[in-house]
Amino acid sequence: MKNKVVLITGGTSGIGRACAVAFGQAGAHIVVTGRDEKRLQETARHLADLGIRHHTVRADVGVAADSERAVQETIATFGRLDVLLNNAGISMRARFQDVDLSVIERLMQTNFFGTVYTTKFALPHLLASKGSVVGISSIAGYRGLPGRTGYSASKFAMHGFLEALRTELLPQGVHVLLACPGFTASNIRQVALAADGSAQGESPRDEQKMMSSEEVAGYILEAVRQRRRDLVLTGQGKLTVFLNKWLPSLTDKLVLRHFRKEEKDFEV
Repeated sequence: MKNKVVLITGGTSGIGRACAVAFGQAGAHIVVTGRDEKRLQETARHLADLGIRHHTVRADVGVAADSERAVQETIATFGRLDVLLNNAGISMRARFQDVDLSVIERLMQTNFFGTVYTTKFALPHLLASKGSVVGISSIAGYRGLPGRTGYSASKFAMHGFLEALRTELLPQGVHVLLACPGFTASNIRQVALAADGSAQGESPRDEQKMMSSEEVAGYILEAVRQRRRDLVLTGQGKLTVFLNKWLPSLTDKLVLRHFRKEEKDFEV
């Protein structure tokens, strides 16, 4: 990663911020995007304290013009782009029968179209560097999860897009990685959208029992170095993907039982 340039969308918290630190400490120059100016400044100070060369861009990946500007500022600042980490994303927690359709639209706009937009504008530079496109996805991209219909749909869409792109780019030497962390201790559940589009607030899960964002970032860094095609993390995540492939009906029942434990009144 020495002197490589890495653009990370949604890099002001959780896995994105941890990746900024991990790739930066490995020698890369880091560009971080985010919608919250305060968090961008906090992230910039943190990277500066670690001696990591960096640049921040206030941008919403769900807006094509913002995604284009983020790539333009990356090139203007560092002159090249080697790795794009499509990390920006939001989650949800509500039964489909209760959810407002605007919630599904918001998830698709950020999680799917945000990946499409940023990758489109970054691709000419990644072709020049024979670099890497990374999609920070989820086990929900392999297995639909109850209460997360919009989130699962957005991650399935990301998988299809990046799998097709990987095949297109094989002759040109661009690496495409789909990274699926499984449940990770981060803020994504606190800011997940409820049925009416408001933030759900407190996480329904025990965050302390999950893999940390820093651990996930370390695995992603190594996967990019090794130019792997897929990364599925945690034993639970790997088991879910395996069972869903070979015993799908059983997996339906197991996943439903698991998610019913979140709250007594959350039954699907």
